[in-house]
Amino acid sequence: MVLTVDIGNTNITLGVYENERLKLVVRIKTDPKKTADEYAANLKNITTLYGITENFDGVIIGSVVPELTTALKRAVQRLYGINALIVGPGIKTGLNIKVENPAQLGADLVAGAVGALKKYPMPCIMIDMGTATTVFALNGKGEFVGGAIAAGVSSTLDALTSHTAALPSITVEPPPKAIGTETVKSMQSGIVFGTASMIDGLVKRMESELGQTATLVATGGKAEQIVKYCEREIAVDDDLVLSGLLEIYRLNQK
Repeated sequence: MVLTVDIGNTNITLGVYENERLKLVVRIKTDPKKTADEYAANLKNITTLYGITENFDGVIIGSVVPELTTALKRAVQRLYGINALIVGPGIKTGLNIKVENPAQLGADLVAGAVGALKKYPMPCIMIDMGTATTVFALNGKGEFVGGAIAAGVSSTLDALTSHTAALPSITVEPPPKAIGTETVKSMQSGIVFGTASMIDGLVKRMESELGQTATLVATGGKAEQIVKYCEREIAVDDDLVLSGLLEIYRLNQK
């Protein structure tokens, strides 16, 4: 079994793979204040709760929170006696990265691209809807050519409500129509339909630059809520990053 760990700004997603089968997915809140021992206890409690009794053959960590990378690596070492593989410069990914500074590319984007390259036809545009909304492209050759980064749904909503005294906190759900007739419905229109329209616009521009129609795939916590209101058909793949982490792990065992 292989443990894949995706450390995001909001959640840490743990995926347990048995061969190619995703046996378990668990999400815990990202907390930079926790120590390695606390995360080791979290991992121990989770595996015990879900009856994971077999030893792991390996662990791979992809992280966009540098201060937590070391803590999780130490937790894995203490709990399982395994030196976790960290996604970063120097490891094999099988991905041809064509951006100006590949070292700046987040581990989540790398893993998501590797997952997309393995699972979907090229060219492919990936939409990851987490703390940030990222839209990145793989060209017809499967090369990672770049993309766009915008504020995520929750980040946008938090900024809207915290900087405007008169706007209330709302739930992220679609209103009956785009033209809102009161404040909450108008905010929901802006968040849901506005984000969907932004994705449609970026996809259209990127396909024009690629010169081809692309496969569209979305992942992340808000993907299911938003992409159904996009004009284009977009596949939702909740495990895109985890599957990419597994593929990177496999490549580095050969």
